Amino acid sequence: MSRYTGAVCKLCRREGKKLFLKGERCYTGKCSVDRRTYAPGQHGQSRKKTSEYGLQLRAKQQARRFYGIQEGQFHKYFLMAERKAGMTGENLLRICESRLDNVVYLLGWASSRAEGRQLVQHGHYKVNGRKVDIPSYLLKPGDVVSVKERSLDSDKFKAVIESNEARPVPQWLERDNGANAGKVINLPERDQIEAPVEEHLIVEFYSK
Repeated sequence: MSRYTGAVCKLCRREGKKLFLKGERCYTGKCSVDRRTYAPGQHGQSRKKTSEYGLQLRAKQQARRFYGIQEGQFHKYFLMAERKAGMTGENLLRICESRLDNVVYLLGWASSRAEGRQLVQHGHYKVNGRKVDIPSYLLKPGDVVSVKERSLDSDKFKAVIESNEARPVPQWLERDNGANAGKVINLPERDQIEAPVEEHLIVEFYSK
């Protein structure tokens, strides 16, 4: 599967908003979106009128890039969201939020979602006591995520946890610092999701 390997700051500049792809750097004065508020490339500073389709496309791309999901997987999530009861856009964001790589980031065990994805692939986490190394693994209410004991022996991994443990945890998650474990209490409501996207535009994009 192909994956974007270029400068992630360019993705934020292309979308015109912070997608928090660079971890702590996004909160400092070094953030590229703050320093250069125009899109990258030769024509980045030219003003263009965005069409209705363009707005829908940008909303879809922003969500994909925020969570680090490829197009095929994202469309699959949309089809899953359509089949669920409730609003399709909110269902889509709940599915993205419940990915294992996103949850370990929200629990403060990674500096960014990209780092969370890498740490999951390297087998540092367990779900309900069993090792899971699939970043797209979808968690359910009641699932318990924990850090493997052997991983805590690594100074680098301990530094990652210590540098992010002060970050507040969303209300739909519960973290036990002493046990290095976290629990999914319930799937989030829309006001508990920080994704900077307008999900109704994504629904319109895929509904054409």
